[in-house]
Amino acid sequence: MLQAPVSGSFYSAFVGYHGMDVTAAGRRAFLKALGGGAAGLVLGRHALAAPAPAAGLALQPLTDNLTLVSGAGGNVVALGSPDGMLLVDCGAPEHTPALLAALAGLPGGRRITQVFNTHWHWDHTGANERLHQAGASILAHENTRLWLGTTVWEEWQNRSYPPRPRSALPDKTVYTSGSLTFAGEPVEYGYLAQAHTDGDLYVHLRRANVLVAGDVVSVGRYPLSDYSTGGWIGGMVDATQKLIDLSDDKTRIVPGTGPVQRRADLIAAHDMLASLKESLWQLMRKGMNADDWIAMDVTREYDAKWGNPQLFLNTTYRGLYAHVREMRGVV
Repeated sequence: MLQAPVSGSFYSAFVGYHGMDVTAAGRRAFLKALGGGAAGLVLGRHALAAPAPAAGLALQPLTDNLTLVSGAGGNVVALGSPDGMLLVDCGAPEHTPALLAALAGLPGGRRITQVFNTHWHWDHTGANERLHQAGASILAHENTRLWLGTTVWEEWQNRSYPPRPRSALPDKTVYTSGSLTFAGEPVEYGYLAQAHTDGDLYVHLRRANVLVAGDVVSVGRYPLSDYSTGGWIGGMVDATQKLIDLSDDKTRIVPGTGPVQRRADLIAAHDMLASLKESLWQLMRKGMNADDWIAMDVTREYDAKWGNPQLFLNTTYRGLYAHVREMRGVV
């Protein structure tokens, strides 16, 4: 019989994911931060992790007119032209001034006219207000707009995110896929259903052979499926396969954070997720929960590459539980 979701070791899972102090003193600091409410927490998926200093922003040219900006929260990809700039994601709110200052030195960076949000998390949508107020159009999946416009309770973070102001909400939304041309460059985008969240988009700059994947792709740690807003491991398996199908051996894949990846990295992530989806489901059918999985060391063959599995296993359990009927073939 399947067990109902339980809290499990979410504290140790959370701090392990972020490389934090797991001593008693560290736990007291963690609880003190939670007790301080939103003001005591760092914005976005990397809550409680120390943000990179503003001076730490790094600009990496991908082509003559395409730049990867890191250190502003989530990765930001900028497509510049003499007439303006397109952004894929826009970092965390606390890094907005530094990000805009860095972009101002690039062609078109003083006139950002088009922005994509790959999903709703604040470390990827932080500059939405400023950019929208300055005249930029923001495009995202419809579910991203809905999450940004409402209160979101993230159980795995033990945090409530308030609605963002109207100016932060995307003014254009899609449900499936589409394309546009910016400064003569074709830009294709599409939905990655119920993966990291239920509003993930990829953005494919086909001429440059650059594929921006958001947090569907994770580097150096296990991918996270945010079950509180519709993500789950089954969607992650499908999403990584879709990205593989869109790429070739020369494609540069930009993850949500971290360095540029290649198709071989995507394949490794997909194979890991597909294998664990099946093995964890079989253990779940026997009545085992995330604490049991952790005690059994079920991810040991992958931990050297992906790191501490505790948060991954806890969130995966919640997501699988929400899809029990689908896993049993009932729907």
